[in-house]
Amino acid sequence: MAFVTTSRTRPPSIWQGIGLALCGTLLITLGAKVQIPFWPVPMTLHTLSVFLVAVALGPRLGVAAMAAYLGAGAIGLPVFSGTPARGIGIAYIVGPTGGYLLGYLIASGLVGWLAAGRGWTGQVLSMLAGLAVVYVAGLAWLALFVPAPKLLAAGLSPFLLGDVVKVLLVATLVSGLSLLKGRTQ
Repeated sequence: MAFVTTSRTRPPSIWQGIGLALCGTLLITLGAKVQIPFWPVPMTLHTLSVFLVAVALGPRLGVAAMAAYLGAGAIGLPVFSGTPARGIGIAYIVGPTGGYLLGYLIASGLVGWLAAGRGWTGQVLSMLAGLAVVYVAGLAWLALFVPAPKLLAAGLSPFLLGDVVKVLLVATLVSGLSLLKGRTQ
């Protein structure tokens, strides 16, 4: 957990952990709201926000933040991209983007775990592994809504380059913040 614990600090208390997870949930929500409309899957800053939370907070708090985000959306809060116009609650979750949402939940734990204690390259590789999980889950679910010949054009090709850039940005941001944190201690 890059920012929460180091060899010189204690793990966060339960209340600090809840606060950090809720802040992560808010960041993920903001990432969902910044979008370029595509159909059936919008282009957002989801990847950037989910992976930033996972790398910065680690696997447990990263998953907690993503689970809280999904829970808030499931009960009808307009946290998802395009909500409420594109639907809310469970109806949105089981729509075309549902697999990506599940993929983000799984990837947040995987990325947080793989990135822990790693440098820039290790963080990039961990996020690329997480991105693969997001795309596999997302495309598998999207296949229920989009014909097979159009699947990659609808759910992968328009997003791949942008997601790789987001991964590089997150690794650079986290590495830079770690350097700044090291200088202030």
